[in-house]
Amino acid sequence: MSEMSFEQMLEESLKTIRNGEVVEGTVIDVKPDEIILNIGYKSDGIITRNEYTNEPNVDLTTVVKVGDTLEAKVVKVNDGEGQVLLSYKRLAAEKGSKRLEEAFENQEILKAKVSQVLAGGVCVIVDETRVFIPASLVSDTYEKDLTKFKDQEIEFVITEFDPKKRRIIGNRKTLLVAKKAELQKELFAKIKVGDVIEGTVKNVTDFGAFIDLGGVDGLLHISEMSWGRVENPKKVFTVGQTVRVFIKNITDTKIALSMKFEDENPWNGAAEKYAVGNVVKGKVARMTDFGAFVELAPGVDALLHVSQISHEHVEKPADVLKIGQEVEAKIVDFNEEEKKISLSIKALTAPAEDAEETAETEE
Repeated sequence: MSEMSFEQMLEESLKTIRNGEVVEGTVIDVKPDEIILNIGYKSDGIITRNEYTNEPNVDLTTVVKVGDTLEAKVVKVNDGEGQVLLSYKRLAAEKGSKRLEEAFENQEILKAKVSQVLAGGVCVIVDETRVFIPASLVSDTYEKDLTKFKDQEIEFVITEFDPKKRRIIGNRKTLLVAKKAELQKELFAKIKVGDVIEGTVKNVTDFGAFIDLGGVDGLLHISEMSWGRVENPKKVFTVGQTVRVFIKNITDTKIALSMKFEDENPWNGAAEKYAVGNVVKGKVARMTDFGAFVELAPGVDALLHVSQISHEHVEKPADVLKIGQEVEAKIVDFNEEEKKISLSIKALTAPAEDAEETAETEE
């Protein structure tokens, strides 16, 4: 048998590799866009940036260093330049897929940063494996703008796993719903009707505001926002604002709130303040054909009937009064039980003929 040359012996001592094989190597050089590995083969292994991660524009010198040991998958034994093209991310994705399969089976809670926002949802990367979370499963409430989740770390579970179809679906909503149910249970165990509590305005609508009481929302209806009249809740409250409310009613899981505290009730002491015969001032708040409603204080309106506006005939209040106009009138009727007050302007003045007779007498 003929003796082998040094080159032949060296080549024999080096392992053979095939496409698709997993190899381990030591980093011998790192550039911003590629990693060079000694894989114990006659040629070095190269991992390009695109084969290392799905994250764009990553500087590889910031993630690995010379001397590190890496596993990678062989993509091409010869890349055309005598080097072995390797992929770190493909191997990681395979491991990640297995990891996600186990998480799916065990309903494990995962955590990852949102890497991409699409029209129909968001994407996260778990061990180089892409997980899609549809918009309907991103939150337990409707989210009009998903961009706020970009680069945010979120928790989720895998609710659908089909790697052959590249369909791996995450669900954040189910965790939020479960957490809210837990918070709701804790809150309902310690609150009761009449409790005064601080909350944060979560959403404002035309009919009221939803107040976050600590994981559970209560409704502050427009009619409970003030003893006075609130025309538009959006002009009174802003999202994020802290408010002091009290619990008016609890029905199953619904909490009705109010800001109409009894010690601030404008009808307290009304019997004395608005006794028949008292002269008061107020502003015209609204008008109908039969009369004008005058606001004497926030939450206290009195009726000025059209027949009580003047000694002269008035067809309708709008002919002589304007919204916001300040008027002075006499209380002619007070019903505390029904919270009704009647006013009269003409009761403050004498009829025209009486005034003429008085003037003639004085002459």
